[in-house]
Amino acid sequence: MAALLIILAALVLLFCGYVFYGSWLAKQWGIDPAKKTPAKETPDGIDYVAAKPAVLMGHHYSSIAGAGPINGPIQAAVFGWVPVFLWCIIGGIFFGGVQDFGSLFASIRHKGKSVGEIINDTMGAKAKKLFIIFALLVLILVIASFVNVVAGTFFTVAGSPVMFGLVSNPTNNQTTAMISILFIVLAVIYGIITNKCGLKTLPATILGIIGIVIVTIIGLNVGFAMSRNAWIVFVGVYIAVASLVPVWIMLQPRDYLSSFLLYAMMLVALTGILVNAFKGSSQGKRM
Repeated sequence: MAALLIILAALVLLFCGYVFYGSWLAKQWGIDPAKKTPAKETPDGIDYVAAKPAVLMGHHYSSIAGAGPINGPIQAAVFGWVPVFLWCIIGGIFFGGVQDFGSLFASIRHKGKSVGEIINDTMGAKAKKLFIIFALLVLILVIASFVNVVAGTFFTVAGSPVMFGLVSNPTNNQTTAMISILFIVLAVIYGIITNKCGLKTLPATILGIIGIVIVTIIGLNVGFAMSRNAWIVFVGVYIAVASLVPVWIMLQPRDYLSSFLLYAMMLVALTGILVNAFKGSSQGKRM
C-alpha cells in the first residue's frame, strides 16, 4: 500500500506542477496557442514537417523521459526511494520540465533554429562561438560514453563461434543487438509510409506495434554478432547519420514507437503495485 500512496502523491504533485507552474510560465513567456509553428508557416518537406500530435507527444516523451522508467528503479535501489522521489518530483517540475519547455519554446520562436543560433540572435556571435565550443566538448564526452555503453551491451565475446553475422540460439547481447537494428529499420519504414505515402497515424501505429512484436520474436530467435570495436564504429556511423537526416525519417518515428514500450513498462509496473497493494491489505485483514 505504501508504494501505491507514493505513486498517487507523485501523480498529484506532477499534475499540480503542470497545471499551476506550467500555466504560470506560459503566461510569463506570452505563449499563444493560436500562433503557427515554423513547420506550419514554412513547410518544405525536409526540415519543416508538421508532426501529428500523438507522434509529437511520443517523440518528446521518449526523448525526455525515456530513461526515467529504466534509470529510476536502479537509482532507487542504490540511494533509496526518498532522494529519488524528491529528485524526480522537484527536479522534474522546477529543473527538467522548465529546461525542456523553455528550450523548445525558444526554438519555435526563432523559426526552429538550434540553441547556437538562438544565442547568436540574443547574445551575439562571440557568445555563440563559446557555446558551440562548450557544446562540442560536452557532446564528445556524452557520445563517447553512449557508444561505449551500447558497444558493451551488443558485442560478442572473443572466442565465440560466430564473431560477425547472424546467429541462431543467440546470447542476450546478440538478441538485443538484432532487435535494436530491426527496430531502427522499422522506424524508418514508419516514417516513410506516414510522411511520404500518406498512411494515417492510427493504422500506421497499429502496424508499428505489430512490427515491434515481430521484431522482438525475430531477435529472440536470430541474433546479430559483431566485436566490440565493430560496434563502436557502427554506432558512431549511426549517430552521424541520425544527426544529418530529417527528424521525421528516423528519430521521430523511432521515439514514437519506442514510447509504447515505455507506456507498457509503466502499465505493467503500476499493475504490479496495485495487485501487491490490495493483495497485501487483504492478507493483513485475514491475519
